[in-house]
Amino acid sequence: MMRSERRGRRPAAAVAGAVLCAVLAAGCGIRTTSVPVDAGPAPSRVPCAMPAEDITTQAQQGIPVQVYLVCASQLVTVDRTVQVQETASDRIKIAIALLDQLRQEPPGAERQAGFSTAVPSGLRVGGAGAGDPKGTLRLSEQPEDLPSQALAQIVCTYSESESLVQDGTVTLGGPGNYAPRGYLCTSETKASPKAVPTLDAAKLP
Repeated sequence: MMRSERRGRRPAAAVAGAVLCAVLAAGCGIRTTSVPVDAGPAPSRVPCAMPAEDITTQAQQGIPVQVYLVCASQLVTVDRTVQVQETASDRIKIAIALLDQLRQEPPGAERQAGFSTAVPSGLRVGGAGAGDPKGTLRLSEQPEDLPSQALAQIVCTYSESESLVQDGTVTLGGPGNYAPRGYLCTSETKASPKAVPTLDAAKLP
């Protein structure tokens, strides 16, 4: 009689154990799915900032300036030095020196921090043409033909120099007879340099 009872209990115990294992597996396992899961964009590793030791290492004798480079689709300043004093009489030299900084490929430390430049390496700048408004700078290419980020870099960098700004506006023209235009560097320009705003064409006297 005892043997028959034990035989009856063994299958029941086995069934109960199998059910328990199935429940545990369903509760603790990860169910596969063919539906893609959007976990959001990966966190950016671009700091857009130079470590203090790198800034000190790159420092050279000269006049400290700030130029705008592209980083994470925005304009961010970096510290540079130029060999030109900030005077009204040297405004063309200042414009050339700042453009030279923008044309150069950023050094290794800046590239590692995510900085780049969109300004063409062959771009040049000179003074106003005949009949141009006071303060006009003429580029070797039409400003509107430049990449929008490059134009934003130039406008915002020049806007940091008092000698290159007239009434808060940077006036730029190209090599032809087209009227120069006034450009503003605003917070929107820095945040979205692909949409640099322009003013109306400067009125020629």
